[in-house]
Amino acid sequence: MRITAKLFTFAVSIALLLGAVGCEQEGPAERAGEKIDHAAERAGDKIEQASEKAADKIEDAKEAASDQIAE
Repeated sequence: MRITAKLFTFAVSIALLLGAVGCEQEGPAERAGEKIDHAAERAGDKIEQASEKAADKIEDAKEAASDQIAE
């Protein structure tokens, strides 16, 4: 029984050690996921900038049309 208990303790220790080491390392899938997240964030920023520019142009056109109507 003592050998079984020692073997069990050893196996649990190895499993915990491997689990801890595995959690700390970043794999290729995680790096790819981070790159995708970053690209999506940049795309969202670009869309927001384009929307703001379009809104500004629409506002300018509206003001220009209003000025021409007033004349």
